[in-house]
Amino acid sequence: MKEFRANDGQVGGPFTDARLLLLTTTGARSGRPHTTLLGYYPDGERVLVVGSAGGGPKHPDWYHNLIADPAVTVETGLFTYPATAVVLRDAERDEVFARLVEADSGWGDYQTRTTRTIPVVALVPQPGPPTGDRGSFADALKLIHTAFRRELTLIREEVATSGTAGLGAQLRVNCLTVCQGLHYHHTGESGGLFPATLEQHPELSDEIAVLQSEHDQIAIHLAELEKLVIGPEPDLLPEVDRIVALLNAHLDREEAALLPLL
Repeated sequence: MKEFRANDGQVGGPFTDARLLLLTTTGARSGRPHTTLLGYYPDGERVLVVGSAGGGPKHPDWYHNLIADPAVTVETGLFTYPATAVVLRDAERDEVFARLVEADSGWGDYQTRTTRTIPVVALVPQPGPPTGDRGSFADALKLIHTAFRRELTLIREEVATSGTAGLGAQLRVNCLTVCQGLHYHHTGESGGLFPATLEQHPELSDEIAVLQSEHDQIAIHLAELEKLVIGPEPDLLPEVDRIVALLNAHLDREEAALLPLL
């Protein structure tokens, strides 16, 4: 956990480039905070964690804690936010678990080692913006950009290594989730940040116009990616590479133009 927090959610060894979070629950017996490092999967506006306990006979302690009190705290290394833990049940659990096994067969191996049904838990953010360690608007914007850069890098690697196995259901969810996130972020900037900046700094009208044009261009490519993702045999890598290049150039331009003012 120290390495995770010291490096904004990045750790080395076998978990290099893994999607990781810190989940803090309230001890069912002790009433004290209990923090655990877990892998997670994107799932729209929520994230998924799995109570595998390495295929052991008992559910992990954090699972018992959130059953007693579903109010939890999630740390991604960049953001910290309160969430509600929702245990997936019946058909939804089975469908999601099958998706995760397709993404990583290790989950299926763990299930074969135990007679218990390995739980899948959705962590649903509570309303309100997440927080980081830095308080300024400029720092918050940089954190958001860093999160998008990281996620796109992971997705690009996943798409590149999917090979002949085809695009799995979870990878489709990963792609659609980041598309949705970028759409919301750019819509918010176009409708809020850009007009507010222009009101205070009309001399930046040309630069804001370029940034807005890049938003429009990226939106076209995101829509194309979404079409490919839901298609029967998508060839995503060329479109993902285009989006990664466009977005990184756009984020660099936006940070250079706006962060000093914010």
